[in-house]
Amino acid sequence: MELDSPALRNAVQSLASQALPAFGLALAAALAGVCAVWWLVQRQGARPESSRFTPLASLLGFLALGFGLIIGAAAVFAEIAEQLGDGRQLGQLDQLFSDTVQATLSPGVFRAFALLTHLGDPLTLAGLGVAVAVLLLWQRQPGLCVGWALALGGNAVLNTVLKRIFERTRPVHDNLRAFADGWSFPSGHASGSLVAYGMLAYLAVRLLPARWSDARLPALLLATAVVFIVCASRVFVQVHFATDVLAGMASGSAWLAVCIGALELVRYHRQGEARHPA
Repeated sequence: MELDSPALRNAVQSLASQALPAFGLALAAALAGVCAVWWLVQRQGARPESSRFTPLASLLGFLALGFGLIIGAAAVFAEIAEQLGDGRQLGQLDQLFSDTVQATLSPGVFRAFALLTHLGDPLTLAGLGVAVAVLLLWQRQPGLCVGWALALGGNAVLNTVLKRIFERTRPVHDNLRAFADGWSFPSGHASGSLVAYGMLAYLAVRLLPARWSDARLPALLLATAVVFIVCASRVFVQVHFATDVLAGMASGSAWLAVCIGALELVRYHRQGEARHPA
């Protein structure tokens, strides 16, 4: 379907007019997907004490999944970037979506998302980064501390570089509750919250003791919910276009997969050294 087709414009406008219910359905689907993946992983014996696979086979499966995520996220980002650079049609659809959301969103919902969007602010994520780094050092986990710092810092650098490459202006907005400046594409709140809260969930799954194993899935679900809320809030408060957020989620997902994959490789290497000391 062509980007300038009336049918697509009507579909975009219809979706935007029901943006809040659509957000609820998307969030529910994401949480259900996390639960399904968690159940599948546990059923296939991901727990080291009961795994039916060797550590190497488990690692290779995990890396294959991560590689697929990187390729998929990169493809999504590339497609959005290509459409943005191929004329104004995608930009017009973005503007139509943003205008329709602004016209249909109630003031109370706007205020709620204007508050929740601060969960992805650079200052919030920086504070979270320092707090988690201190906690990891206190727990004598220097390797994870370095991985955590590289994940957050690397994403910040990546997002800055991408913004300067594309130099897309933000939607026109005059609200004071969620002011934003700088370039718009891709969304730094989307990529930053995805990497930060995704890494935090990974650390929780990896470090929580066995007696707290029941808290691992809730940690994943909470991280998913926070990321989705932050990403949606950037569109609802009109400081980003929808494609800015999708691109930020794509770049953040790819970087998160790289970081977790690297940490798992280091973990496997150290476990191998422990099993076969020199």
